[in-house]
Amino acid sequence: MDFSFLGEYGNYFIEGTLNTLIIAAIGVLAGTVIGIILALLKLSKLKIFKVIASIYIEVFRGTPILVQLYIIYFAIPYAFQFKLAPLTAGIITLSLNSGAYVAELIRAGINSIDKGQMEAARSLGMSHWMAMRLIVMPQAVKNILPALGNEFIAIIKESSIASIIGVNEIMYKADTIRGNLYIVFEPLLIAAAIYFILTFTLSKVVSYFERRMGAGDTCN
Repeated sequence: MDFSFLGEYGNYFIEGTLNTLIIAAIGVLAGTVIGIILALLKLSKLKIFKVIASIYIEVFRGTPILVQLYIIYFAIPYAFQFKLAPLTAGIITLSLNSGAYVAELIRAGINSIDKGQMEAARSLGMSHWMAMRLIVMPQAVKNILPALGNEFIAIIKESSIASIIGVNEIMYKADTIRGNLYIVFEPLLIAAAIYFILTFTLSKVVSYFERRMGAGDTCN
């Protein structure tokens, strides 16, 4: 194996790694916002809100992310006659897809909170939404924080699919090097190593915070 190409193309992988982290970070943040909205809609007493949230969640969880990417990047712009940048399309796809999974995490987190806390907050004069925002949601987010960390790890790996439409992330850079130098194994091995380092490091960070939260609960 020959990795001498890294002297000339090392910056390609650095740029690709930064773009991957940006895509993943925005995807998780946007997905969390979407997930919170969907979870609240699904827990709503209004049936129409429950139906809308359920349809969204089932569609995005039940279809391949590649199909979603093609629809957002090719089909929708073609149908409505506008252009969408590859990076934007990748972020939108990952955000919408992540939102469906985060919604179920948050819904489970909210359901795990003792209903007596909502009743106590309401007895103190809080409205339903105020109690949800100030009492229930902070505890729910704390309970699902490790799962949200795992979602971040999943998005880092799923971001590789955006290379298909030309997003300059890790896999796109590896493919570019393969095409320029006509070498196959080494660029892919470097890409795999970078993904492993990113996901392994994040998994350790998630485990650390999970232990810290567990220790805090024990002390309480």
